[in-house]
Amino acid sequence: MALHKLEVMDFYDTAFTLIAVHCRLEDYRFAYALNQCLNLRLKRCAQDLDVNYFLSSYSVYEWEDESSYTTWHLISNVCKKEEDSLQSSGSLFTESQKIIKTYHLIPELNKVDFLLKVESDAQKINERKIISQIQKIPQLIAAYAVDQDAIKEKDCLIF
Repeated sequence: MALHKLEVMDFYDTAFTLIAVHCRLEDYRFAYALNQCLNLRLKRCAQDLDVNYFLSSYSVYEWEDESSYTTWHLISNVCKKEEDSLQSSGSLFTESQKIIKTYHLIPELNKVDFLLKVESDAQKINERKIISQIQKIPQLIAAYAVDQDAIKEKDCLIF
């Protein structure tokens, strides 16, 4: 009798397009601008993407286009948190100071503000067309496709 062995990686498909976006708009304003220029219906997910046991959390917007079998995700790449400073002044009476720490979902892309992930089961994604449409947003600084092989940890992009 033949023995068949299935591995988890047989079912894992990395067929998605990832677009890096440099834009200083708030996440909800940028999601609205994307909805207008790409004719999408992105909505904020009920839960944010939490990394390392709530060390940082990132907003996620999602839309499933059932007509073209395409799923769109807009993920914030930047998380700013206010934390207590660990400085010691050496005096008996110290004031606790707050500092703002910045975390990135993908550390290799530390200058990127948002990531647009597009998955499609039925058709090939035309990333050049998407990028050219996104670049029409006036507040946008830059948008470009990301090489997925350059990202070390892709687990944070699996929803």
